[in-house]
Amino acid sequence: MPELPDLTVYLESLESRISGETFEGIRIASPFLLRSVEPSIEEAMGKRVVRLRRIGKRIVVELETDMFLVLHLMIAGRLHWKASGAKVPGKIGLAAFDFSSGTLLLTEAGTKKRASLHLVQGDGNLRQFDRGGIEVLDATLEQFQAALLRENHTLKRALTDPRLFSAIGNAYSDEILHRAGLSPLKLTRRLSDEEIVRLLEATQETMKVWINHLRKERGDGFPEEVTAFREGMAVHGRFGKPCPVCGAAVQRIVYAENECNYCARCQTGGKLLSDRSLARLLREDWPSTIDELEGGAAKTRALE
Repeated sequence: MPELPDLTVYLESLESRISGETFEGIRIASPFLLRSVEPSIEEAMGKRVVRLRRIGKRIVVELETDMFLVLHLMIAGRLHWKASGAKVPGKIGLAAFDFSSGTLLLTEAGTKKRASLHLVQGDGNLRQFDRGGIEVLDATLEQFQAALLRENHTLKRALTDPRLFSAIGNAYSDEILHRAGLSPLKLTRRLSDEEIVRLLEATQETMKVWINHLRKERGDGFPEEVTAFREGMAVHGRFGKPCPVCGAAVQRIVYAENECNYCARCQTGGKLLSDRSLARLLREDWPSTIDELEGGAAKTRALE
């Protein structure tokens, strides 16, 4: 799912292409995309784009007369900038937004169509999309600490909770926690003051580094390679590969549709966090530390 760095670059790219331009219409290929009824989408046509903004992980296109297109890309939704009148792709195409300057295509890979579009009238009606999470790049230590300690959750869960923090998801939470040197399963209310400061700094540094990286990668073009797995990430999507800091193999915990990636040496004092499915499978053979894991691997190689 596109997160804060990806959404920032999307917005900047759209700003230079559609700000001040006229929204000429929309060609919807998927009946599941448009989730609102009033006002009708026809009422938005012919209006000029006033500005763009973000609410959590939603992209908001503000039109004249206080009207807003609100787009949530969910996990697999992606945007593509094309010449005017570009066709909506067959299997993955959801819609084409036609502006006086060109066409914005919306696609979504996979069979589950989760991306959504709402058209709302009035700034007050945008509040329904605000989950309440703070903007981490603007947060003071006091604001960050208050959000973090509001509930006693694991750090991984807290960072990805949109009610606490805005636009942080599975990928960048892994990177933040690795930079902070903190276990993803540590409870928020067990953090020391120093660890909270460290986590805030890691959060802001991670976001700034990746926003700048994606800006350079995009150049003057439109961001096409939006993915949760990027070259240069420390741990996310790098299970079994060496940690760039200590060289130990990156570990993971798999749950539901996501996975948590971490370095045992850098983040958990060498302790392996239990992956429930593997722990049930291996039982007493489940290693408790990274040293046991690496020792077992070395023994296997020696026997081979």
